[in-house]
Amino acid sequence: MKFILGRKVNMTQIFDKDGIVHPTTIVHAEPITVTQIKTVEKDGYSSVQVSTSKTKTKKEFRPELIDYKAGDSIDINQFKEGDSIQVSAISKGKGFQGVVKRHGFAGGPRTHGQKHSEREPGSIGGGLRNKVPKKMRMAGRMGSDRVTIKNLKVLHIDQAANTLYISGAIPGKRGTLVEVVGK
Repeated sequence: MKFILGRKVNMTQIFDKDGIVHPTTIVHAEPITVTQIKTVEKDGYSSVQVSTSKTKTKKEFRPELIDYKAGDSIDINQFKEGDSIQVSAISKGKGFQGVVKRHGFAGGPRTHGQKHSEREPGSIGGGLRNKVPKKMRMAGRMGSDRVTIKNLKVLHIDQAANTLYISGAIPGKRGTLVEVVGK
């Protein structure tokens, strides 16, 4: 299992050798350092804890075979062009949103006596119940969720600049910490 931490730079597009354009996200991935190896005997599970050099952010990965030791450095040389990967990150926060934007409700018509209620949720319960049912879709905070995108491809690797060019869009705003995991 291959893995690395990086920062989302921006989106662009790349033409391949056949002239086909691919939407691309650029991820800047500095080398990371293994800070701790967790074992089943000592910690109850096995994982590799890594840290970035600049921000000291610590993350854990659970590879099948742990052939690392504390102090090892991991860089983008483990990835190749065409590798299938998955990327996890925190999505953009959208703040407090109504039901039309958050859940895709259609809203009510402007006519038939509704003066200012075309973006309201409608009925949220009633009848014999005296409570709002659980999981009722209502207005609230949207975004800032951990999102994983699978089956992405590495289109290009720039060793000198420590950047990965990944096909498609990945979650988060510019500068978001992303986890890139390959098979």
